[in-house]
Amino acid sequence: MQRPTTQPDSGNPAQERYDALFEAIDAGFCIIEVMFDGDHAVDYRFVEVNSQFESQTGLLDVVGRTAGELVPDLERFWFDAYGKVALTGEPARFDHGSDAMDRWFDVHAFPVGSGTPRLVAVLFTDVSAYRRAAIATQESEERLNQALAAGNGIGTWDWDIPNDRVKADERFSRLYGVPEELGRKGAPLERFFGGIHPDDLPATRAAIADALETGGDFSAEYRLVQPGGAIRWVAAQGRCRLASDGTPLRFPGVSFDITERKQADLRQSALLQLSDAIRDLTDPDEIAYAASAILGAALQVSRVGYGVIDKTRETIRVERDWNAPGIVTLAGTLKFRDYGSYIEDLKAGRTVAIADVAHDPRTADLADALRGISAASFVNMPLVEQDNFVALIYANHAAPRVWSDDDQLLMREVAERVRAATERLRAEGARRASEEQFRVFAEAVPNQIWAARPDGYLYWFNQQVYAYNGLAPGELDGVEVWGGLLHPDDVTLAAERWSTSLATGAPYSVEFRVRAADGEYRWFLVRAEPVRGDDGTILRWVGTNTDIDDSRRQTAQLAQWNETLEEQVAERTRELMQAEEALRQSQKMEAVGQLTGGIAHDFNNLLTGITGSLELLGIRIAQGRLNDVERYSLAAQGAAKRAAALTHRLLAFSRRQTLDPKPTDVNRLVGGIEDMVRRTVGPEVEVEVVASVGLWATLVDPHQLENALLNLCINARDAMPGGGRLTIETANRWIDARTARERELDAGQYVSLCVSDTGTGMTPEVIAKAFDPFFTTKPLGLGTGLGLSMIYGFARQSGGHVRIYSEVGEGTNVCIYLPRHFGEAEDTETVAGHAEAPRANAGETVLVVDDEPTVRMLVMEVLEELGYAAIEAADGASGLKLLQSDIRIDLLVTDVGLPGGMNGRQMADAARIGRPDLKILFITGYAENAVVGNGHLDPGMHVMTKPFAMEALATRIKDLIVAG
Repeated sequence: MQRPTTQPDSGNPAQERYDALFEAIDAGFCIIEVMFDGDHAVDYRFVEVNSQFESQTGLLDVVGRTAGELVPDLERFWFDAYGKVALTGEPARFDHGSDAMDRWFDVHAFPVGSGTPRLVAVLFTDVSAYRRAAIATQESEERLNQALAAGNGIGTWDWDIPNDRVKADERFSRLYGVPEELGRKGAPLERFFGGIHPDDLPATRAAIADALETGGDFSAEYRLVQPGGAIRWVAAQGRCRLASDGTPLRFPGVSFDITERKQADLRQSALLQLSDAIRDLTDPDEIAYAASAILGAALQVSRVGYGVIDKTRETIRVERDWNAPGIVTLAGTLKFRDYGSYIEDLKAGRTVAIADVAHDPRTADLADALRGISAASFVNMPLVEQDNFVALIYANHAAPRVWSDDDQLLMREVAERVRAATERLRAEGARRASEEQFRVFAEAVPNQIWAARPDGYLYWFNQQVYAYNGLAPGELDGVEVWGGLLHPDDVTLAAERWSTSLATGAPYSVEFRVRAADGEYRWFLVRAEPVRGDDGTILRWVGTNTDIDDSRRQTAQLAQWNETLEEQVAERTRELMQAEEALRQSQKMEAVGQLTGGIAHDFNNLLTGITGSLELLGIRIAQGRLNDVERYSLAAQGAAKRAAALTHRLLAFSRRQTLDPKPTDVNRLVGGIEDMVRRTVGPEVEVEVVASVGLWATLVDPHQLENALLNLCINARDAMPGGGRLTIETANRWIDARTARERELDAGQYVSLCVSDTGTGMTPEVIAKAFDPFFTTKPLGLGTGLGLSMIYGFARQSGGHVRIYSEVGEGTNVCIYLPRHFGEAEDTETVAGHAEAPRANAGETVLVVDDEPTVRMLVMEVLEELGYAAIEAADGASGLKLLQSDIRIDLLVTDVGLPGGMNGRQMADAARIGRPDLKILFITGYAENAVVGNGHLDPGMHVMTKPFAMEALATRIKDLIVAG
C-alpha cells in the first residue's frame, strides 16, 4: 500500500486492521483529494492507493501526484464525477471508459469525511476485457442481422434432428429450390440436398455428419443448381446442439450466396493460370489452345475453341479446340447457316448466348444438328478488328445451361488477353524481323553504320567500321576508343555537336576526320537520328558515316580553278550569245522573207485596184465623163479597205496592233452581227446562236472581236461546201490552275466565244499548223493564211487564248477565251455619216500632229469642214511648243510614232503637265502596247487605228470635245 510520507504509529491495532483490509481488496482502491476552482473541480491528487491500483490502472508511483500530471489527456468526465461526489457528499456508481488510459472501469465513489480537504474514496475494477467482448458480440450480432436482411440468396434454417424436419425462411427455400410453404412447415433434409451439385454433395454430407457427431460448428461451401440450369455458390454455417447424453437435437444455421465472390475468384484464378500458361509460348495457335483449356475448365463446359471467320462465305475455320472427355473436336471448316441464323448477330458484332438451342428461334429448327456436335447450349463471342468481324471464341455445352454475365465476362477477358498476347508475339516477331532486316541492310551497304544508347554510349558498329579502323568487333564499344580515332583538331566540334543532340533530341550532323587502319585520316560526313518510342522517348540513336574525303578534295581543286573557270565561262557565254544572235538573225530574215513575199502578193493585187481605179477616175474627169466617177471611187475605196484589213491582220498576228479595249457584252456583240453572218455564210448553212444567260463582261476591242468572229464564221462556211450547221455559242468558264498551265493562261474566270461547224474537220497535223502565218488549206488565191493567226494574236494580246477541237469528218470547234471583266459592258458604238456629223461650236480648236503631210491635210480638211479651228504640227517638239503656249486647244489629235526623238505619247504626257484636262486622241497604224491600247491609256486619252473613215473621225472628235 502506498501512503503519504507521514504515517500513524504502526502499533495501533485499528490501523493494522485497516491496512490489512485495504490490501486484501481484489479491486483497485484509492483515496483522492479533489481540487476546486470555486465550485468547479479542476484536478485531483492521489492520497492513498492499494496494491491492486497499479495492475488495474497501469499507473506507477502515483501518491502525492495529480491525475492531470499522470494522465495529461484525461477526459473531463472524471473531474466532474468525483467533484460532484465531493461537493454533494452522495456516493456514485457508474462504469465508464477512458480513451487516454485505453481502459474501461466499473467505479464506486463515496465521500470520506467532511470539510477540507475534500476526500473521495474510489473502489474500481478494470472491465476492459469484458467490455470489448460485449462490443464484439454486439457487432457480430449486428453483422449477422444485416446479412440476414440483405435480401435474395441469403436464408436461415433450423433442423429438428429427431423428427428430420428442416424449417427455413422464404429466402433459403428459394435458394435450394424447395417450395416456400413446404420450407415454412418443415421438410426432410434430403429434400434440400436435391439442389446441391452432385460433385459437392459428398463433402457436404461429410461436414454435416462431423457436426452431428461432435456437436461442433458446421461450415461448408458448395454449388446449388437452379431450376433454369444456372449455378449459385453457397456458404453454409451452423452449429449442432446435443442433449446431455450426446444425442443431436437441433441444428440451426444460415446460408449465404457467395456466387459473385466465387466467380470473381474463379475468374481471377483462371486469368492467373492463363498468364502462367502463355508466358513462354511463342505460337499463336498454342496460346489459343491453352486459353481454351483453361476457359473450359473454369466454365465446366464441353468445348471451348477459337476460329478465324470468312465473313463472305459465312464460315469458321478451327485449327484446334479444347474438348472435355468424350466430346469430339470441331477442328476444320464449318458453315454457320448449317446450325441456325445467328450469324446475322455475329456480323453485327453482337455476342450470341443461347441457353437451350431447342427453344431459341434462331436455332430451334436445327437443334438436332447442334446437339449432334455437343452444343445444346453455347456462347459465340465475335472478335472485331477495325469494325470487321474476323474471329470467334466459342463455348459449347452438351446440355442446356444458363450463361451468366460472369461467364461472358470471363470469356471476354480471356479473349482480350489472348489477343494481347498474340499481338505481342506479332509485334515481337515484327521487331525481330525489322532488326534482322536492319542488320542485313547495315552489313550490305558500303556506308559505316553505328548505334548508340540514349545517353550516347556506342554499342554497335557494322563490319565496314571495323574494316576501316582495323579493330576487332566490340573494341569500339563506349566513347573513349572512338574518340581516340578522331583527328585532334575535330574532337571538340564533334563532342559539342553530340552533346547538343543528346540533350535536345535534335538530329546529329557534323563533318570530321577519322584515322584509318593505315594511320591516314579521311573526312566523313556523320549523321544520326534518334529512334523514339510511342511516347516520344528516345530509345536509341542510329548513325551513318559517309566517306566524303574525295569530294572534299575535288571541292578544293574546284575552288582553285574557280577564277580561271569564271573567265572560261564568260568567254564561252560570249561565243554562245554571238551564235544565238546569228541564228536569230537568220531565222528573222527567213520569216521576213516569207512574210514580205505573202504581203507583196496581196498588196500588189490591192494596189493595182487602187492605182487603176484612180487612173481611170482621172481620165474620166478629164474627158468630162462624170457618170463613171463614183464607180471608180468606190472601187478604189474598197481596195483600200481590204489593204487596211490586211495590215490589221498582220499587226494582230504580231500582237502589236493597237487595241482599244472596252467592257463588252459578247452576247450583244454577237446579236449585232448575226444578220451579217447569215448573209455571209449563205442559205445553205443553218446558223444557230446559243447565248449564255448571265454572261460576264470582258475587256476587249469590240471591232477586233467582231472581225475575229466573222473570220471564224467564214472559215466554218468554207469547211461545209455542201452546207451544214454553224453554231455560235457563248459561256462563262472557270479555268483551274492545271488547265491554265496547259493553255498558257492565268487561272481564273473567262468568257468563251465558240464557233462550231459540221464540216470536213482537221487532222492533228493541220491543227498543229493552223495558227502559223500564211498557212492555209484553201486553194491558191482563196485565202491569205492570216485569218487564224490574226485571231490568235488578237486573243493573246487581249490576255486570252484560242483553242481548236476537231475530228476529221465530224467538224471543228474553235473557242476564243477572254478574261472576265468585273464591271458593266458599254453600249455598242454607232458611227454617223459624214453629212450627219455634228458641227463645231465657235472657237473650238483642234491641234493635229502627224509626220505624214497627207494625213494632216485630210484631217485638217475634215475639221475645217465641220467648223473647227485647226492647227497642225509635223513632229512632237513642234506640237509640244504649241501646247505649252496660250493658244486655245480643246483637243489634241496626234500620231504615236513621230520623228525628232519625242513620240506622241511622250508629247501628250508633257502637255498634260500644263493642261491636265486636255482631251487626247491617238491616231496610229502601229504602236507599242506600253504606249497606247490594251487598257493602259490614262483618263481622257483615246485611240483610233489607221486607216479610218473620215465620218468616224469627225464623230469621235465631236464626242470627245462635248464630253469635256
